Amino acid sequence: MFAWEGVSEFVAVAETASFTAAATRLGISTAQVSRQIGALELRLAVKLFYRTTRKVTITDAGQIYYNHCRQVLDGLEEAERAISDLHQTPKGKLNLTAPVTYGENHIAPLVNDFVSRYPELEVNLTLTNKMLDLVAESYDLAIRLGALEDSTMMAKRLASRTHYVCAAPDYLAVHGVPHTLSELEKHNCLQGTLGYWRFQERGKTRHIRVKGNISCNSGWALVDAARKSIGIIQLPDYYVQADLETGRLVSVLDPYRAPDDGIWAIYPQNRHLSPKVRLLLDHLDQGLGTNSPV
Repeated sequence: MFAWEGVSEFVAVAETASFTAAATRLGISTAQVSRQIGALELRLAVKLFYRTTRKVTITDAGQIYYNHCRQVLDGLEEAERAISDLHQTPKGKLNLTAPVTYGENHIAPLVNDFVSRYPELEVNLTLTNKMLDLVAESYDLAIRLGALEDSTMMAKRLASRTHYVCAAPDYLAVHGVPHTLSELEKHNCLQGTLGYWRFQERGKTRHIRVKGNISCNSGWALVDAARKSIGIIQLPDYYVQADLETGRLVSVLDPYRAPDDGIWAIYPQNRHLSPKVRLLLDHLDQGLGTNSPV
């Protein structure tokens, strides 16, 4: 059986580096905190803190114990929060982040619909292409595009995206339609931030370095350049789908198109999914599955 006596006091001292501050946080006396820590050290047969008249410093053993105790207390808090949220209308704060363009066009409208359904929610949606630290910055959820990096995050695939290589009909009429990857050397390939394009040839992924007279970190700027017959672009479907359907742009090199990659929701694996986060996940899953151009 796990003995809880002294754990809350220990965590409070570890986080405040002070017996007095820990006592104030817990609403008990400093003497009681000291007794509990002493009893805990006796039970564990290790020294958890170095104490002087001026400061309290956690020991190596204490740091290891703190890391585990913090997870246990976090889990207990999440469990209590989950129970208190049962059978209640979703409310309170909900923090999520998404890439700028995809977030503006697909995530934000769905989030707005969700808030309309549950007006007691207070949602903070941060649109950024930076990879934010969800745990350190207290985000409940993040939307990620493409291949996921190895991490401790949990992931749910919401939808897929297709990358198209395309150009305006006038450009292709003048410069010709490329039929092989080697022919890209003869074309003005307008670049994004990566500097290469991704293809699949004979069942293997190929990254092709491309060159062109425009390089830009805005997909919409590249789409505009392609519409004006400046060159060829490779972009996800949510940039070019409408233009492909109207014929303003034409897809090329389709036999070499890379497999679709994912649109993901990720969240910390040690964080219990509260009902409001789970409801939002389901809402995004349904909305992106039916409305996304995939």
